Amino acid sequence: MTTEPEKVSTTGPGKPGTADAYGGTSAGRSSDGGTSAGGQAPLVRTASAHGITTLTLDSPHNRNALSARLVAELYAALEAAERDDSARAVLLTHTGGTFCAGADLSEATAAPADGPGAALDLARLLRTVVAFPKPVVGLADGHVRAGGTGLLGACDIAVAGPRATFAFTEARIGLAPAVISMPLLPRLDPRAAGRYFLTGERFDGAEAARIGLVTLAADDPDAALAPVLDGLRRGSPQGLAESKRLATAEVLRVFEREADSLAERSARLFASEEAREGMTAFLERREPRWVS
Repeated sequence: MTTEPEKVSTTGPGKPGTADAYGGTSAGRSSDGGTSAGGQAPLVRTASAHGITTLTLDSPHNRNALSARLVAELYAALEAAERDDSARAVLLTHTGGTFCAGADLSEATAAPADGPGAALDLARLLRTVVAFPKPVVGLADGHVRAGGTGLLGACDIAVAGPRATFAFTEARIGLAPAVISMPLLPRLDPRAAGRYFLTGERFDGAEAARIGLVTLAADDPDAALAPVLDGLRRGSPQGLAESKRLATAEVLRVFEREADSLAERSARLFASEEAREGMTAFLERREPRWVS
């Protein structure tokens, strides 16, 4: 779910049409020729070069929030990357000043409660990233909020650039980081998780690395990524897949045990009067009624 209103900058990782460090233009042309179904510009752009498939979140109107359409396009892009034998790994990045703002609150407040459907969709997306047979590397050089932290945390390797900031803001609008806790809690420092889940405080890339939310923070994320991506290119498909299975086994067990119950809890919270007030207050740029 989204947090404090923040303007989207016009620069950042994967700016459409700009050369990047990964062997091409990260978002200059999508795999579907620049349009998605219905003739709309794609929200997830795909480029492949030198064994790396780059998926760029490009939905600036809602700060790359996890709308139903973006999630569907991300699924499709991952499926295509899985089928591509030339791709050793996937790099997940973004345009603009936000990696991902979390749930699309405008979508959530406009639609009638549909049970755990949306929460289960998010759980399936996160599990897909964790269980993906190829390494997934996340690069965030902008704001990462709420559900966006879960998407980044589901990646096998995550890099934070100098403009990255993080916050778990769910409690401030009557929600909880229920579904995203599955990829996060097995990797996060427990004391840090308790603090940031409860307070919604903002923190930077260095703190994200210290608590285990990201692998590393770097002033020059392209330079930091270069040896990582080179190492992945040198891996065999079988070696990478089996090594990833070892590293993600415990996280996947958490999904098997808790996905249904946490999705139900998330749906119950989203449908509650308190959360409706919190989300409406956010969209109206005011404090919710419980803030004195």
